[in-house]
Amino acid sequence: MHNVTVVLLDDGFASTALMPIEIFHSAGGLWRELRGESPEPRFCVTTVSLNGGPVRSPYAGLMMTPQGALDDVEQSDIVIIPTSGLALDEKLLENSALIPWLLKQYGMGAYLAGVCMGSAYLAEAGLLDGKRATTHWAVAPDLRRRYPRVHWREDMFVTEDSRLLCSGGVTAAADVSLYLVEKLCGHEIAVQTAKALLLTMPRTSQSGYAMLPLSPPHNDDAVRGAEYLLQSKFAENVSVDHLASQVGMSSRTFLRRFKAATGRLPGAYLQAVRVESAKAMLERDRGSVQSIALAVGYEDVSFFRSIFKRATGMTPAEYRTQFAKLNVRNPDALNPGSA
Repeated sequence: MHNVTVVLLDDGFASTALMPIEIFHSAGGLWRELRGESPEPRFCVTTVSLNGGPVRSPYAGLMMTPQGALDDVEQSDIVIIPTSGLALDEKLLENSALIPWLLKQYGMGAYLAGVCMGSAYLAEAGLLDGKRATTHWAVAPDLRRRYPRVHWREDMFVTEDSRLLCSGGVTAAADVSLYLVEKLCGHEIAVQTAKALLLTMPRTSQSGYAMLPLSPPHNDDAVRGAEYLLQSKFAENVSVDHLASQVGMSSRTFLRRFKAATGRLPGAYLQAVRVESAKAMLERDRGSVQSIALAVGYEDVSFFRSIFKRATGMTPAEYRTQFAKLNVRNPDALNPGSA
């Protein structure tokens, strides 16, 4: 039996704590019970708050009462740190007692897992310095500024480095929990747990979920004009020379200023625009992948698939299955009488 401690924090998404509780509690038990067999639980789950008192969720007046306080737990094999709200400065101060306790548990050999913004507590403790980590793609820029020594990989759903685990978003609480079930109990137990709870096995990439920022804010009006041209004519092969002439620069000066302002060369910028456009088409249209490739400027559908997967972590077909409207994924889903 592995001891799991789930920390409950005020103002976070309750699911980032509840999902791990249910997954670890179910491992080795629920699948066997569903099959009429005696359960063989693999984890003992304990919930704690900073002082042992109930914690609040910002939604629907939900309150969660833990089994104890941080100091009631001498040693744990796994510690889950959920997200605790978007006001990070306020929350890091409010939950500052968590930091020395995490350092103590890690020093005694525990796996520490930060869910979504829970990763910030591991970074604040200095544990992630020089290590790979992830968080929700939308808050990654802020955490990267705060903790520049951390190797942030917001394209990943789950990272592990030296017993320090991080997961990308709210539902990635399930991914990191199943990942630990598989790591400590084996693939078969993890698959059984996932099947019993109707979950998928751990995902690896969150790139397909992100709204890609094409460029950071900047004040170069000429480059903004070139960006507009690329965004409005993304299906065409617009040359650097043409872009430079449109904004009144030499090609060399244009390349330097475009890279300085956007962080990308024009070719990479154009690919990013095309991928974002393809994502929108896959979400709403029934057209074939080949027709969408052509619509965004790629005659070679294999090359398009390669570019798309590199950017999103999914093939175009996988992306459509994940994100398209129901009638795009399966036009007959709401019409059982269809052939």
